[in-house]
Amino acid sequence: MSVLHTGIGELVTNDPAIGDGSVLGLLHDAALVTDGDRVAWVGPAARAPAADHRVDHEGDAVVPGFVDSHAHLVFAGERSAEFAARASGRPYTAGGIRTTVAATRAASDEALAAGVASLARELLAAGVTTFETKSGYGLTVDDERRALEIAGRFTPETTYLGAHVVPAEYADHRADYVDLVCGPMLDACAPHARWVDVFCETGAFDVDEARAVLEAGRDRGLGMRVHAGQLGQGEGVRLAVDLGAAAVDHCTYLSDDDVEGLAAGPTVATLLPGVEFSTRTAWADGRRLLDAGAMVALATDCNPGSSYTSNIAFCLALAVRHQGLTPAEALHAATAGGAAALRRPDVGSLVPGARADLVRLAAPSYVHLAYRPGVPLVREVWRGGVPSEEER
Repeated sequence: MSVLHTGIGELVTNDPAIGDGSVLGLLHDAALVTDGDRVAWVGPAARAPAADHRVDHEGDAVVPGFVDSHAHLVFAGERSAEFAARASGRPYTAGGIRTTVAATRAASDEALAAGVASLARELLAAGVTTFETKSGYGLTVDDERRALEIAGRFTPETTYLGAHVVPAEYADHRADYVDLVCGPMLDACAPHARWVDVFCETGAFDVDEARAVLEAGRDRGLGMRVHAGQLGQGEGVRLAVDLGAAAVDHCTYLSDDDVEGLAAGPTVATLLPGVEFSTRTAWADGRRLLDAGAMVALATDCNPGSSYTSNIAFCLALAVRHQGLTPAEALHAATAGGAAALRRPDVGSLVPGARADLVRLAAPSYVHLAYRPGVPLVREVWRGGVPSEEER
């Protein structure tokens, strides 16, 4: 069944060749046709072909569905007391993760699945049509496996993060835990994951441990992702670049060599401004990365400790205000950038052949996403050509 979406005041295609030559490939007075779950045609409304059904967007802007390439949705409990303590001046460390580990281990499968379902609904309501989520709050073979099984009910973009932190019971036996992550835990989790990830940071895993985890996952056919550069400069970003990881996330603290490496290769630098807002830490310099030629993504990092938001438009506005991105660059990072971070050429744009994921804004221009921060501007969402209310 084909659908003509017409009356689009401003259409973001993310293809300069289709639109006005800008990074967003803007078209005004535009239309697009979807056929099933794919985009079939894009162009001026006056030249739109006929279709089985017609939707009039009445001059509103339409953008590609957001692609959230970094989230931690499988967890139990919450950490509002920790947030309040930070707001009173206590610095953030990775140690709070263990609080969520204890709650997650104690939770039932049903409770964990209900939590993911709730957050997935929030993401969709905010315009996110593709999202990634990780394990990492179980840190036992069974708990990591069940986290990925649950995550896989909601998204194909599942990431094995057994190397989130070293759990308390292995505090004096780090090498044994790394062996577990690279061996029996990986064996149990690999069938349920697309990606392997590691938190390469002070308080988590050093570069040699991180390399062992990533290479073990790669050898099992998993793509590689890395958390690095959140709490200080280290070797994690360079490791991600050297191994050809799809993305390295946080990137708050970068050396000149880190930036040069990201600009020269395919590894996407994912910025997570919700973390810096929540933890009151330094803002990543997105302008520096873009000026060097690196590909940048924006994601929510939705998690109960350091970025408990599912609103990617809020993160986009933060990136414009605090990380040096223009509104156009921020939207591109939250759509095409996220797609690149997941190596998903089928999402993040509105071009013929792409998945029919589109968001109608209650605004005449995408600029309002940053211009009106905190305002719920998502009027309607289509995922795979289906209106989100029909999905529910």
